[in-house]
Amino acid sequence: MGNVTSNVAAKFAFFPPDPPTYDVLEEEEGRLVVPGVTADKNMDVHTLDTKAGNKVVAMFWKHPFARFTLLYSHGNAADLGQMHELFIELRAHLRVNIMCYDYSGYGASSGKPSELNTYYDIEAVYNCLKDEYGVKQEELILYGQSVGSGPTLHLGSRLHNLRGIVLHSAILSGIRVLYPVKVTLPFDIFKGTSDEIVDWSHGKRLWELAKEKYDPLWVKGGGHCNLETYPEFIKHLRKFVNAMEKIAITKPTKQASAEPAMESKQSKCLRFGLKSRVEQPS
Repeated sequence: MGNVTSNVAAKFAFFPPDPPTYDVLEEEEGRLVVPGVTADKNMDVHTLDTKAGNKVVAMFWKHPFARFTLLYSHGNAADLGQMHELFIELRAHLRVNIMCYDYSGYGASSGKPSELNTYYDIEAVYNCLKDEYGVKQEELILYGQSVGSGPTLHLGSRLHNLRGIVLHSAILSGIRVLYPVKVTLPFDIFKGTSDEIVDWSHGKRLWELAKEKYDPLWVKGGGHCNLETYPEFIKHLRKFVNAMEKIAITKPTKQASAEPAMESKQSKCLRFGLKSRVEQPS
């Protein structure tokens, strides 16, 4: 078992594109822009401070009739500059806002990529959604692709009132820790049956551990990095979002007693004292 986990972990080293595929520029009035993305795309650019002192780039793609916001954590060998068309397509087909971000050391984000930094990164992004856009937990769907399943489940384990979580070509609890995430959430897992990087059993086991399950999609012949090209991918994802809308109408989410505070420079250190946690390979 040790050899298996170490071999899989080795494949999940961080590989940020070098050089980065985009820049962030500041206009005269102080607004941040990404060259090539015009104003009609309805996208805001942010640089967010993390607990580690890094500045991570986040992009908020607005849909005028969105009911939910998708917080997207991408895979280990891409940055945001390569994913604009995907986000535009997902926004249109799913009718959701999309908040995406680059991990520390990826794209125009400062610092170096690491397991711990991905946790701080996603916390900073969540704080932005909550403070800048007023997004509530019950309006939020977390989406983690590949290595992004680590920070996705990290945040999901701390927010008990989420609308749902999507895991796409996921790793099983960061490869080594096989404990279930102890929150009640609807899970939708996309996993290719011909994944050459992570065996599809990782996604299957994560789905089995979920307390509230949604029908998974196992894409026959799908690989680790091409699931978006299969027609059934977007069809199933849209079906999942529609199901979450029905749940929101028929079963309103109970209000949490208090909104969990995420780490920021203005707050005291949040202690992560869960019995089970998701480890991200370094």
